[in-house]
Amino acid sequence: MTLERELETYRREFPRLLRDEGKFVLVHGDEVAGVYDTEDEAVEAGDDRFGLEPFLVKQVSRSEEARPVPYDLTPPCPS
Repeated sequence: MTLERELETYRREFPRLLRDEGKFVLVHGDEVAGVYDTEDEAVEAGDDRFGLEPFLVKQVSRSEEARPVPYDLTPPCPS
């Protein structure tokens, strides 16, 4: 999976992130790069900071029913 490292960072930081439950976290590699009120704000910040590098935007929720939203803007390899 492309975002395994980011998901592990989210899991590791989860207890601390719970104080921002309901907000959206931006994760890149081993770094929690920010917490935002909306998904759009988090995606925009990720685009600005990381460009075409993959990053994770995930809503902080006690219920893990919330799914990660990967933003990997790397163009597909031509066939």
